[in-house]
Amino acid sequence: MGEQFPRTAGLPTQSPLFWVDQKDRYLRQLLIRDIEATTTRRLLVYFANRVERAQIEQRDVSFIHELWGDVGAAPVDLLLETIGGATDATEALVSLIRSMSTDFRVIVPSAAKSNGTLLCLAAKSIVMGAASELGPIDPAISGIPCTILAKPEAEQKDFVLHHAAKDAIKQTQSLAEKLLSSGMLSEHSSERVSEVVEYLSTRNRYFSHGSVIDHQEARQLGLAVEYLPPDDQLWQRVWLLYCMYDFDCRRNRYLKVFEGNARSSAIVTPPGSPAPTS
Repeated sequence: MGEQFPRTAGLPTQSPLFWVDQKDRYLRQLLIRDIEATTTRRLLVYFANRVERAQIEQRDVSFIHELWGDVGAAPVDLLLETIGGATDATEALVSLIRSMSTDFRVIVPSAAKSNGTLLCLAAKSIVMGAASELGPIDPAISGIPCTILAKPEAEQKDFVLHHAAKDAIKQTQSLAEKLLSSGMLSEHSSERVSEVVEYLSTRNRYFSHGSVIDHQEARQLGLAVEYLPPDDQLWQRVWLLYCMYDFDCRRNRYLKVFEGNARSSAIVTPPGSPAPTS
């Protein structure tokens, strides 16, 4: 794809009013192309607005499928920002991505928490910086950790909820073991894989669902992490792109943005929704 306005002497091919209306998207896509030129990999973005508490959900699968549609056999980087979400949807996203790409890497500029971390485990490696964080993958039901609901004494209070929690934990652990044993930890024993999954999915090592797993901690767990220091030129471009999405999503109240160098979709907060309190 050749250079485009405003980097050329020519005017945009779009009408002026349309270009101005969409200028934030066009400028983000210019930076996406700059990053692609540096990495020689396609860069796709899945940005879920944490301020609006946007979560991974089933409809995201269609948007990711659309976003991947012009990638072909090229290696892919996915810039990911999310607080997590539904495990069923995460499982569907993992299946889709692994079907469409054999060389898949995740870039985490800021946070990929909960099922966002689970999505990272599907990649061959995770690019992280000083500000990047992953998190535990223990599931919750109605905001209550399944590790609490699955305790034996909880069964006496609510039999159905107790067994739903146990099943949710099994689903998360099974998916994590499958991803790690076929990916980042494929050269390790099944016992080591199970140990890492236990660390991530229970409260035995991380006592809060929001616990921070930085690049050093992730490496200690055995995850394949590529650390980029703050002065790295690629990291500086990645961080600038992250800041653009963060600012644009907050200002326009986007729930999510799915974007590549030529394709773009955004989900907007429904009209009348109360503004976030934090």
